[in-house]
Amino acid sequence: MTGSTGSYAPPRVLSVFSLVMINVIAVDSIRTLPMAASYGFALVTLYAIAALMFFIPTALITAELATTWPEKGGIYAWVKNAFGPKWGLCVVYLQWIYNVVWYPTILTLIASTIAYLIDPLLVQDASFMTTVVLTTFWGCTFLNFFGMRISSAVSTFGSLLGTLAPMAIIIGLAIAWLNRGNTPEINFSFSGLFPNVKSVAELVFFSQLVYSLLGLEMSSVHALEVKNPKKDYPKALLISAIIILISLVLASLAVAIVVPADKLNNLTGIIQAFSLFSDEFNTPWLGPLVAGAILIGGICAVATWIIGPTKGLFAAADDGLLPPFLAKTNRFGVPYPMLITQGIICSVLTLVYVLLPTVEGAYFALSVMASQLSLLMYTLLFAAAIRLRYNKADTPRTFKIPGKNWGMWLVAGSGIVISLAVVILGFFPPSSKVDVGDIVLYEAVIIGGISLILLPLVFIHKPRQQLNMSTSP
Repeated sequence: MTGSTGSYAPPRVLSVFSLVMINVIAVDSIRTLPMAASYGFALVTLYAIAALMFFIPTALITAELATTWPEKGGIYAWVKNAFGPKWGLCVVYLQWIYNVVWYPTILTLIASTIAYLIDPLLVQDASFMTTVVLTTFWGCTFLNFFGMRISSAVSTFGSLLGTLAPMAIIIGLAIAWLNRGNTPEINFSFSGLFPNVKSVAELVFFSQLVYSLLGLEMSSVHALEVKNPKKDYPKALLISAIIILISLVLASLAVAIVVPADKLNNLTGIIQAFSLFSDEFNTPWLGPLVAGAILIGGICAVATWIIGPTKGLFAAADDGLLPPFLAKTNRFGVPYPMLITQGIICSVLTLVYVLLPTVEGAYFALSVMASQLSLLMYTLLFAAAIRLRYNKADTPRTFKIPGKNWGMWLVAGSGIVISLAVVILGFFPPSSKVDVGDIVLYEAVIIGGISLILLPLVFIHKPRQQLNMSTSP
């Protein structure tokens, strides 16, 4: 293996099942269900568009690249092979920083769920929310100091109990609710499949639908820890994609069926749905039970995501593109300086919830910024896939997107188009469904935040020595 794999060789501890669970817990999320549900039955159409133009292309490209170049760094290694080390640093920085921006949003879901169990009014208590967010994040960070075996176990447990179980329960409850003769809150008709969009503001939530399908490439940074990457990786991606799409669509419909659109809250919508189901079936214990499951899923999602992007950035540091201290690892092969650094940044970002006028507005602003940054990263990923078909044309590929180079242009091109469209869409303020407070302040946060976050890309660290790297064949 050429490139920089370092002196530490991670054990091959991941099976197909473990890899599927990592993908499912990393992508599947209860957090996005209320936003998708706001579109009613039309969410099926919007998810179909997002799947065809983004999710499926991501899965196909990840399968080809990860099985051809299963070296340390994942997306960093692919973009480095395509455009050079500095572009590799750019893409892995984007992968890392969008996750750092995302952490407070999923942590807010965790905090709001805890508030529901104790006292729903605590959702508006900034000190309570901040304390829960920071305690949970640093706890998950500490867990990842012990390497992939613990992280994999947490991911598997969280996928089954904390994410898939609540989704399966809410889908089952929705079916039983309809069988009782209740009238759904959405229109199940052919016309209902078409979104009723009167302005660009009403399409802003579509960015979150696309964002809910992000993350399949994350497990590629564990390619060296997969027992048989060339065979197991594509198989795991296929299984993961099917589970993720079915669960997201059906669970979002379950929320839309029972919660009136004008009362749907983006932060607590899933709790609203379970409360209504509890009333219908006279099961007061259901809400707290599911809230506990949501807590498990959220914590495991954070625990799973924390280590992935930092390992990609670690590959760039190991190549001399970042300060040397960031390349240090502990005896478990974990880049602990990077984990600590992202923890500090996440802690600062959490202050946004105190500074902005509403929790929901801050939550949505961070969600939009995370989606924009992530899709800039995916734009580079799709472009790299095209480039590698030309500058690495002779490299044997175990899995290859059919259709020769035209097939790659079609698949990657669609991904580039929708990624850039969502980035632009994010700069528009949302509809009145989200209380973002002062629109000028909201836009200042979005534009200023994105600009500040992208600024380090202008000052890419000069290599500590002349790079003399050979890329993997």
